[in-house]
Amino acid sequence: MNFDAMLDTAINSLHQEGRYRTFIDIARDRGHFPHARWSRPDGTEQPVTIWCGNDYLGMGQHPVVLAAMHEAVDAAGAGSGGTRNISGTTIWHKELEGELADLHGKEAALLFTSAYIANDATLSTLPKLFPGLIIYSDALNHASMIEGIRRNGGAKRIFRHNDLAHLRELLEADDPSAPKLIAFESVYSMDGDFGPLEEIVALAEEFGALTYLDEVHAVGMYGRRGGGLSEELGLAGRIDIINGTLGKAFGVMGGYISASGKMCDAIRSYAPGFIFTTSLPPAVAAGAAASVKHLKEDQALRDKHRTQAKILKTRLKGLGLPIIDHGSHIVPLIVGDPVHTKRLSDMLLADFGIYVQPINFPTVPRGTERLRFTPSPVHGPKETDALVKALDSLWSHCALNRIELAG
Repeated sequence: MNFDAMLDTAINSLHQEGRYRTFIDIARDRGHFPHARWSRPDGTEQPVTIWCGNDYLGMGQHPVVLAAMHEAVDAAGAGSGGTRNISGTTIWHKELEGELADLHGKEAALLFTSAYIANDATLSTLPKLFPGLIIYSDALNHASMIEGIRRNGGAKRIFRHNDLAHLRELLEADDPSAPKLIAFESVYSMDGDFGPLEEIVALAEEFGALTYLDEVHAVGMYGRRGGGLSEELGLAGRIDIINGTLGKAFGVMGGYISASGKMCDAIRSYAPGFIFTTSLPPAVAAGAAASVKHLKEDQALRDKHRTQAKILKTRLKGLGLPIIDHGSHIVPLIVGDPVHTKRLSDMLLADFGIYVQPINFPTVPRGTERLRFTPSPVHGPKETDALVKALDSLWSHCALNRIELAG
């Protein structure tokens, strides 16, 4: 059997569809984010501005975070030395879990190596704890949630995105005595729209269901202390499990859940994705704890972030470009074709020094391929001007259709 030929077929199909993913080698310059250097294929370097990063607030460069990481490296060395159960729990891990529990007003928090693993491990474990559990999942939930629900072997129901009537219909159709859980997100990262948190929580309470909220694209940025949309809406206390990341607004790495002490203890004790994984390095935990603690007090940074996102959306709308604006910090520009999307991305990088990755199927549905911009507080007038001018030029060059603004 020719396995290499099979691999060639699989990879070539991606090339033919225009959605083969390429890595862009960049070197971030400490203290100068969003500016970086791109290692071109010819071996030369080119200055670039990063417009697609998930370090939403630039905390990966913040002196408070870097100082905490240096201190932990000097004190404890590089790795944690084991799983959380076997020598991999340190004072830095416990401090971080304490900060996260406090952030969400919960009794406890549990660290994972990523938010993907946190979602997968937790959602795949819950049916072991609640036999007969039925999970109701939003159709646009993240791949990590989908995978965890798929692997748990329990019953699942998929409700249409943000469709409360459909969710109610599914809940009413099932045995009232069966344990239930509703899984949803606060900010959906590809369109930048919000989940109807208050309405879903009310439905869950009506039907006696648990709630599982992914706040990955909201923690650090929404709420009075950065606790996410659930904090901003005053709902955190009514949500059973909150999932978050340390690799986006907090600028470091890792993921977590925050819930009751009993819930975290049960997941800690039963989830293979937690039990058998080496814990985060102490320096990473220390940096994340410093970031969480700092952002609890830095509302000015959150305000500046929202302002920069609003400015970019206003200017792109002024050009008649087809962006999606649901009011969040995420700015998707719909191209609608994988080849054109990749071409635009390549030209922005090579000709203008602007780095934004194409988003293609299966991350988004076919026909909705896009460039996804994530402005930060340090994307100032100079960076925004350069992006707007580049897009204005390339959109016309590529003969893509603009939209007519109403009014």
